[in-house]
Amino acid sequence: MNVTQEHLREEFDAYVAADKKIEPKDWMPDAYRKTLIRQISQHAHSEIVGMLPEGKWITRAPSLQRKAILLAKVQDEAGHGLYLYSAAETLGVERADLVDDLLSGKAKYSSIFNYPSLTWADIGAIGWLVDGAAIMNQVPLCRCSYGPYARAMTRVCKEESFHQRQGYSIMMQLMKGTDAQKEMAQDALNRWWWPSLMMFGPSDGESTHSSQNMKWNIKRFSNDELRQRMVDMTVPQAECIGLKMPDPDLKWNDEKGGHDFGEIDWTEFYDVIAGNGICNKERLEDRNKAHDDGAWVRDAAVAYSEKRNANKQR
Repeated sequence: MNVTQEHLREEFDAYVAADKKIEPKDWMPDAYRKTLIRQISQHAHSEIVGMLPEGKWITRAPSLQRKAILLAKVQDEAGHGLYLYSAAETLGVERADLVDDLLSGKAKYSSIFNYPSLTWADIGAIGWLVDGAAIMNQVPLCRCSYGPYARAMTRVCKEESFHQRQGYSIMMQLMKGTDAQKEMAQDALNRWWWPSLMMFGPSDGESTHSSQNMKWNIKRFSNDELRQRMVDMTVPQAECIGLKMPDPDLKWNDEKGGHDFGEIDWTEFYDVIAGNGICNKERLEDRNKAHDDGAWVRDAAVAYSEKRNANKQR
């Protein structure tokens, strides 16, 4: 490393330490840039793939109101993906390459979306738990050291808060219903609870990226800190509407001011990440089909843009 690079690195470290924003034209270490590309692109992929478990229920929603809300929610997720792909592009990557990596199976996305949505209660559980975990993860990202990512997350988090509330609303309504509806809600909680806790990533001692990301102020809290917050937030919400948490080891700990909870099945977590989840294959097939079916829209948009630019040059 020459003197100039050392000076740039010192300036970068001081800038981040002062809690200032790094912008696309600023100098940044290659490792920082690569970390951001990996994280932002995976986040974008997760928003896009995350449309699939809920999208299949739009035509089966129990009322016109619920259908309209769910349709708006799925559209929001598409928008989030576009914001995030745009943020990734500021780091010098091409969106088309990122999408190709997703469609080929090379890129990763959140493991939570490789679980099936079997009943209408799953839509409630996804909104309440999955979006709840997303908010827990993403609100600190509004203070991320990389400006475009932080600004994208400010918009995303405002919309995710509505998503979480509509999910909890579904669960609340079901718990006011028949015994069958109550059982449906409890079953959805039982199936989605542990995968939701896995969303925060491996425990701190096993996490590959967490420590460095916190030093760079990309991330503000560790995986285990965020997971603990999720548990402490969710337990009273479940109790309020009569749901029972599917964890026999769950109990309040006065000393730490939070809940103790059971051990997560990390074997399942890594198995799903490796592509062996219930819906891994289905999700990729559905995304590839949607991409192929939408080719005419992309071609039309390019043709229109080229025609418009040609007219301007006359």
